Amino acid sequence: MTPSRLLLALLLLPLAGCQTFFADRSTPQPATERLQGEVRQVNGQLQLQSCQGQRTLNLLEGSSGLQDEAQALMTSDQDLLFADLRGTLSQTKPNGKGELALTRIYRLQREGHGCNEENFKQLILRASGHEPGWMLTVTTRGMLLVRQGESPIALPYLEEQLPGGQLSFTSEANEHRLDLWVAPQRCVDSASGTVSHLSAELRLDGQTWRGCAYYGGARDD
Repeated sequence: MTPSRLLLALLLLPLAGCQTFFADRSTPQPATERLQGEVRQVNGQLQLQSCQGQRTLNLLEGSSGLQDEAQALMTSDQDLLFADLRGTLSQTKPNGKGELALTRIYRLQREGHGCNEENFKQLILRASGHEPGWMLTVTTRGMLLVRQGESPIALPYLEEQLPGGQLSFTSEANEHRLDLWVAPQRCVDSASGTVSHLSAELRLDGQTWRGCAYYGGARDD
Protein backbone atom coordinates (compact mmCIF):
# COMPACT_ATOMS: atom_id res chain seq x y z
CA MET A 1 0.00 0.00 0.00
CA THR A 2 1.36 3.43 -0.93
CA PRO A 3 1.91 6.01 1.85
CA SER A 4 -0.98 8.16 0.57
CA ARG A 5 -3.47 5.22 0.60
CA LEU A 6 -2.30 4.16 4.07
CA LEU A 7 -2.89 7.70 5.37
CA LEU A 8 -6.40 7.78 3.83
CA ALA A 9 -7.30 4.42 5.43
CA LEU A 10 -6.14 5.62 8.86
CA LEU A 11 -8.26 8.76 8.54
CA LEU A 12 -11.40 6.79 7.60
CA LEU A 13 -11.22 4.34 10.53
CA PRO A 14 -12.34 6.84 13.25
CA LEU A 15 -15.23 7.99 11.03
CA ALA A 16 -16.45 4.43 10.61
CA GLY A 17 -16.31 3.95 14.37
CA CYS A 18 -18.40 7.08 14.93
CA GLN A 19 -21.04 5.91 12.46
CA THR A 20 -21.29 2.55 14.23
CA PHE A 21 -21.54 4.24 17.64
CA PHE A 22 -24.41 6.51 16.61
CA ALA A 23 -26.20 3.75 14.69
CA ASP A 24 -26.35 1.60 17.82
CA ARG A 25 -27.90 4.32 19.97
CA SER A 26 -31.62 3.65 20.44
CA THR A 27 -34.26 6.31 20.91
CA PRO A 28 -34.77 6.86 24.66
CA GLN A 29 -38.19 5.87 25.98
CA PRO A 30 -40.23 8.60 27.70
CA ALA A 31 -40.13 8.45 31.49
CA THR A 32 -43.20 7.11 33.25
CA GLU A 33 -44.68 8.00 36.64
CA ARG A 34 -46.75 5.98 39.10
CA LEU A 35 -49.77 7.73 40.59
CA GLN A 36 -52.60 6.81 42.93
CA GLY A 37 -55.92 8.60 43.15
CA GLU A 38 -59.66 8.63 42.51
CA VAL A 39 -61.02 7.94 39.05
CA ARG A 40 -64.31 9.41 37.91
CA GLN A 41 -66.12 9.78 34.61
CA VAL A 42 -66.72 13.33 33.35
CA ASN A 43 -68.58 13.76 30.05
CA GLY A 44 -67.49 10.33 28.94
CA GLN A 45 -63.83 10.98 29.82
CA LEU A 46 -62.09 9.16 32.69
CA GLN A 47 -60.22 11.55 34.98
CA LEU A 48 -57.79 10.93 37.82
CA GLN A 49 -57.71 13.16 40.90
CA SER A 50 -54.30 12.18 42.22
CA CYS A 51 -53.39 11.60 45.86
CA GLN A 52 -50.03 13.24 45.17
CA GLY A 53 -50.51 16.98 44.80
CA GLN A 54 -54.20 16.72 43.93
CA ARG A 55 -53.60 16.94 40.19
CA THR A 56 -56.46 16.39 37.75
CA LEU A 57 -55.45 14.30 34.74
CA ASN A 58 -57.38 13.02 31.75
CA LEU A 59 -56.59 9.32 31.31
CA LEU A 60 -55.55 8.02 27.91
CA GLU A 61 -55.96 4.29 28.20
CA GLY A 62 -54.03 3.07 25.13
CA SER A 63 -54.03 -0.73 25.30
CA SER A 64 -54.56 -0.84 29.08
CA GLY A 65 -58.29 -1.58 28.85
CA LEU A 66 -59.06 0.92 31.63
CA GLN A 67 -62.39 2.03 30.15
CA ASP A 68 -63.80 -1.50 30.15
CA GLU A 69 -62.42 -2.25 33.61
CA ALA A 70 -63.88 0.95 35.07
CA GLN A 71 -67.30 0.43 33.51
CA ALA A 72 -67.44 -3.08 34.99
CA LEU A 73 -66.92 -1.63 38.49
CA MET A 74 -68.98 1.58 38.21
CA THR A 75 -72.73 1.33 38.74
CA SER A 76 -73.32 5.00 37.77
CA ASP A 77 -71.46 8.03 36.41
CA GLN A 78 -71.26 9.36 39.98
CA ASP A 79 -69.15 6.44 41.22
CA LEU A 80 -65.55 6.93 42.30
CA LEU A 81 -62.89 4.24 41.98
CA PHE A 82 -59.47 4.08 43.57
CA ALA A 83 -56.74 3.53 40.98
CA ASP A 84 -53.03 2.83 41.14
CA LEU A 85 -51.63 3.54 37.67
CA ARG A 86 -48.44 4.10 35.72
CA GLY A 87 -48.13 6.21 32.59
CA THR A 88 -46.48 9.03 30.72
CA LEU A 89 -47.43 12.55 31.79
CA SER A 90 -48.02 15.27 29.22
CA GLN A 91 -47.78 19.00 29.67
CA THR A 92 -50.68 20.69 31.44
CA LYS A 93 -53.33 21.94 29.03
CA PRO A 94 -54.69 25.52 29.03
CA ASN A 95 -57.71 24.30 31.03
CA GLY A 96 -55.35 23.26 33.83
CA LYS A 97 -55.66 19.53 33.17
CA GLY A 98 -52.82 17.30 32.08
CA GLU A 99 -52.97 13.88 30.48
CA LEU A 100 -51.67 10.50 31.60
CA ALA A 101 -51.07 7.97 28.81
CA LEU A 102 -51.37 4.67 30.68
CA THR A 103 -48.79 1.91 30.48
CA ARG A 104 -49.98 -0.20 33.44
CA ILE A 105 -52.90 -0.68 35.82
CA TYR A 106 -51.59 -1.87 39.19
CA ARG A 107 -54.98 -1.82 40.88
CA LEU A 108 -58.55 -0.61 40.32
CA GLN A 109 -61.09 -0.99 43.11
CA ARG A 110 -64.35 0.22 44.63
CA GLU A 111 -63.50 -0.73 48.22
CA GLY A 112 -60.47 -0.21 50.45
CA HIS A 113 -58.44 2.55 52.09
CA GLY A 114 -57.49 4.26 48.83
CA CYS A 115 -55.14 7.21 49.31
CA ASN A 116 -55.06 6.49 53.07
CA GLU A 117 -53.65 2.96 52.81
CA GLU A 118 -51.41 2.54 55.83
CA ASN A 119 -47.65 2.10 55.25
CA PHE A 120 -48.08 1.99 51.46
CA LYS A 121 -44.63 3.49 50.91
CA GLN A 122 -43.00 0.67 52.91
CA LEU A 123 -45.07 -2.04 51.19
CA ILE A 124 -43.31 -4.28 48.66
CA LEU A 125 -46.25 -6.50 47.80
CA ARG A 126 -49.66 -7.52 49.11
CA ALA A 127 -51.43 -10.72 48.10
CA SER A 128 -54.85 -11.96 49.20
CA GLY A 129 -57.51 -14.53 48.44
CA HIS A 130 -60.66 -16.24 49.69
CA GLU A 131 -62.02 -19.60 50.87
CA PRO A 132 -60.52 -19.30 53.40
CA GLY A 133 -59.78 -15.60 53.57
CA TRP A 134 -56.05 -14.80 53.71
CA MET A 135 -53.73 -11.83 53.20
CA LEU A 136 -49.94 -11.80 52.94
CA THR A 137 -48.12 -8.49 53.37
CA VAL A 138 -44.46 -8.24 52.30
CA THR A 139 -42.25 -5.33 53.44
CA THR A 140 -38.52 -4.76 53.71
CA ARG A 141 -38.71 -5.97 57.32
CA GLY A 142 -40.40 -9.32 56.65
CA MET A 143 -43.80 -10.71 55.80
CA LEU A 144 -47.00 -11.17 57.74
CA LEU A 145 -49.66 -13.76 56.92
CA VAL A 146 -53.16 -13.18 58.28
CA ARG A 147 -55.77 -15.92 57.86
CA GLN A 148 -59.41 -16.06 58.84
CA GLY A 149 -59.80 -17.72 62.24
CA GLU A 150 -56.03 -18.20 62.71
CA SER A 151 -53.26 -16.36 64.56
CA PRO A 152 -51.07 -14.10 62.36
CA ILE A 153 -47.70 -15.52 61.29
CA ALA A 154 -44.65 -13.22 60.94
CA LEU A 155 -41.75 -14.62 58.93
CA PRO A 156 -38.47 -13.61 57.30
CA TYR A 157 -38.22 -14.36 53.58
CA LEU A 158 -36.02 -14.78 50.52
CA GLU A 159 -37.05 -13.17 47.22
CA GLU A 160 -36.17 -14.67 43.84
CA GLN A 161 -36.70 -13.25 40.36
CA LEU A 162 -38.06 -15.90 37.98
CA PRO A 163 -38.41 -15.98 34.16
CA GLY A 164 -41.29 -14.08 32.58
CA GLY A 165 -41.43 -11.38 35.26
CA GLN A 166 -42.50 -13.83 37.99
CA LEU A 167 -41.38 -13.54 41.61
CA SER A 168 -41.19 -15.97 44.48
CA PHE A 169 -41.07 -15.26 48.22
CA THR A 170 -40.09 -18.20 50.38
CA SER A 171 -39.62 -18.79 54.09
CA GLU A 172 -38.83 -21.76 56.27
CA ALA A 173 -38.93 -20.56 59.88
CA ASN A 174 -40.97 -20.87 63.08
CA GLU A 175 -41.98 -24.42 62.10
CA HIS A 176 -43.64 -23.20 58.87
CA ARG A 177 -42.80 -23.60 55.20
CA LEU A 178 -44.28 -20.79 53.08
CA ASP A 179 -43.97 -20.19 49.33
CA LEU A 180 -45.64 -17.35 47.43
CA TRP A 181 -45.46 -17.12 43.64
CA VAL A 182 -46.75 -14.07 41.77
CA ALA A 183 -46.98 -13.64 38.00
CA PRO A 184 -47.75 -10.59 35.80
CA GLN A 185 -51.32 -11.52 34.91
CA ARG A 186 -54.60 -9.63 35.23
CA CYS A 187 -56.44 -10.89 38.29
CA VAL A 188 -59.95 -10.09 39.55
CA ASP A 189 -60.91 -10.53 43.20
CA SER A 190 -63.90 -12.87 43.30
CA ALA A 191 -65.57 -11.01 46.19
CA SER A 192 -64.91 -7.30 45.58
CA GLY A 193 -64.24 -7.18 41.84
CA THR A 194 -60.92 -5.40 42.45
CA VAL A 195 -58.62 -5.67 39.43
CA SER A 196 -54.91 -6.28 40.14
CA HIS A 197 -51.93 -6.73 37.86
CA LEU A 198 -50.57 -9.91 39.50
CA SER A 199 -51.95 -13.38 40.10
CA ALA A 200 -50.78 -15.18 43.26
CA GLU A 201 -50.40 -18.70 44.56
CA LEU A 202 -49.65 -19.30 48.23
CA ARG A 203 -48.50 -22.60 49.69
CA LEU A 204 -48.29 -23.04 53.45
CA ASP A 205 -47.35 -26.33 55.06
CA GLY A 206 -48.72 -28.37 52.17
CA GLN A 207 -51.91 -26.33 51.62
CA THR A 208 -52.40 -24.24 48.47
CA TRP A 209 -54.50 -21.07 47.99
CA ARG A 210 -54.84 -18.75 45.02
CA GLY A 211 -55.55 -15.05 44.82
CA CYS A 212 -54.42 -11.69 43.47
CA ALA A 213 -51.54 -9.37 44.32
CA TYR A 214 -50.11 -5.90 43.64
CA TYR A 215 -46.84 -4.05 44.16
CA GLY A 216 -46.70 -1.49 46.95
CA GLY A 217 -44.93 1.85 46.97
CA ALA A 218 -41.57 0.32 47.93
CA ARG A 219 -41.30 -1.48 44.58
CA ASP A 220 -41.08 0.78 41.54
CA ASP A 221 -41.50 -1.79 38.75
